[in-house]
Amino acid sequence: MASEVMDKIREYMKSEGIPIQDGPPLPSSEKSFPDGAHWRIEIAGVERASTMEAMIKEADRRGVVVHRAIATVGGSTYCDFQELKDMATMANEAKIELVTVVGHRKAWDVGAREISNPEGAMQGFRLRGQNNIVYHLADMMRNIEAGHRGFLVFDEGVLKIACGMRAKGIIPTETIFKFSVFGGYCSAAGGQIIEQIGVDSINPLSDVSLGILSSMREGLNVPLDVYTIIVDAFGGMYRVYEAPEMARVAAPIYFKIEPGTSEGDIYKPWAFESFHQELVREKVKMAEVICETMDKHAPELKTSPAGPADLSLPVV
Repeated sequence: MASEVMDKIREYMKSEGIPIQDGPPLPSSEKSFPDGAHWRIEIAGVERASTMEAMIKEADRRGVVVHRAIATVGGSTYCDFQELKDMATMANEAKIELVTVVGHRKAWDVGAREISNPEGAMQGFRLRGQNNIVYHLADMMRNIEAGHRGFLVFDEGVLKIACGMRAKGIIPTETIFKFSVFGGYCSAAGGQIIEQIGVDSINPLSDVSLGILSSMREGLNVPLDVYTIIVDAFGGMYRVYEAPEMARVAAPIYFKIEPGTSEGDIYKPWAFESFHQELVREKVKMAEVICETMDKHAPELKTSPAGPADLSLPVV
């Protein structure tokens, strides 16, 4: 990936005998979204209907296209049904794909005490037993009734059941499933397992290198949802200047925006609604910076307009 500014910097470095890049260039991805676009914008942490409203208004004010929002990271079980319906309606009208994060989850299970300890947490975020899987899927069905048509999944067993229910029409066939970073996938070999089950996009770990993204793209066909900025508890990386290379080697890609201290901090359901509103405005601003960077340094890489036809929008 080259731009006039970066070319000038590299030309000077080369003239001084300084290497201009780390290792050989990675291959460009030959894949794209159905509309031919290479990259899109995904904003995480749209916790309430008021957060959704604030995000849409800020995006309109800044002229930023948000293609996908990750809703209720703290858990949709904390939202009342009318609020879920309102979020679906607003996302539908703004042509934003809504991926909802549901309960029940491991940390809510009265028997799952290992997860409260550092070593126990290493045993994974997957649900314990069949009852918790039923609770989780019941909350998903509640959201479907409210009009939601996209869900975050972090458990391969749940993904298998949900994809089977989708194939049978128990879950609407237009519903999409995104695999969470909490699944821990960071290789093409692992990604192929959940792609074969039926996942529609994959969120790799937040610290994957350009080389890993390139190899994942070579081995996978679904979009990759890659952190461009991530909470401090996950490392706090801000990869805005890597965005052109990420899109070049890993397209089709969603630039995922999720700043903050920690997910456990910012997504507690009792955080003030005004806090979420202010935070989401900052996220939209970061999206604008990413778009500016792509326009300046990678204008040949395309993004989608608002509401591309392949998005699975909520149903009103």
